[in-house]
Amino acid sequence: MTYPNGTPIPTVPAPGRIGQGTVVEQSRAAAEVMAAVEVAQRFPRDVQYARNQMIESCKQRHLAERAFYRFPRAGGPVSGASVHLARELARCWGHIQYGIVEMRRDDEFGQSEMQAWAWDVQTNSRVSTTFIVPHLRDTKQGPSQLKELRDVYENNANQGSRRVREMIFAILPPWFVAEAKDLCNATLNDGGGVPLATRIANAIEKYAEIGITLAQLEAKVGEPNGRWTPHAAAQLGVIYQSIQRGEVRKEEEFPPPAATAEEILAARTTPTPAPAPPAQPAPASAPDTAAADAEAEAEAFDDPLHYSADEIAEMGGRR
Repeated sequence: MTYPNGTPIPTVPAPGRIGQGTVVEQSRAAAEVMAAVEVAQRFPRDVQYARNQMIESCKQRHLAERAFYRFPRAGGPVSGASVHLARELARCWGHIQYGIVEMRRDDEFGQSEMQAWAWDVQTNSRVSTTFIVPHLRDTKQGPSQLKELRDVYENNANQGSRRVREMIFAILPPWFVAEAKDLCNATLNDGGGVPLATRIANAIEKYAEIGITLAQLEAKVGEPNGRWTPHAAAQLGVIYQSIQRGEVRKEEEFPPPAATAEEILAARTTPTPAPAPPAQPAPASAPDTAAADAEAEAEAFDDPLHYSADEIAEMGGRR
């Protein structure tokens, strides 16, 4: 084919050989899409049933604990609904398809081109976003280049899940998402029927396992543990889950206390005690001369050839 001026139209590069498995997969994907559209049109979703499903799911403590994320950013922490809640709401709403596609990976430039999308099959409403994911990880010393395949995969999956979350929320009705958030917050505040004192004790114990003290928790909440509210206990639960998932480091949420001016001044003025002198070895004890003389005398007394002066005189001076 050519343009009107006779210039040939460049062809799109295509593989020279297509395997049988590729042909089968292409046909299956096309048939799957057509079947999903037909089913959605013939059996449209029941909104009331979908809402009941959502209410039942959001009452579960295990979902509510994972329904929100939290991470630090300049100016304060950022929190919101997590991808776990988005996926569950898509399941409850029905006739929703979503996914992530890594369209291209460029190891030379250290980046991946990805696409996240969500599709309401019943209403034929589809949203997607294409984005570039650098193979970098932010650290306190600056961006760090990722070289290991596992690190690149986890970084791409993490960035992709955030976009999928937003695509799903863009497809779902706003009232549906808002009601789900309120129900999850209510479940966190209620604690699934667990008394508040027990939840506080459990939170203190869990944080102690990762090296966070009670004093740090009280500084975070701003109140002693005896005055913590259900909302404070729920927020500590969200922070703990975020630390466990790696969304935030514990040092960022619970920084070590800064030294006061008095402590710094005291450290400068307090003299350092001199080290104690090494212990001197004990002098060797002098030999016991009296014991030696007594021993020699005993040996002399036992000698059969030893005579006293009187005995020698009686024998006429002979020994």
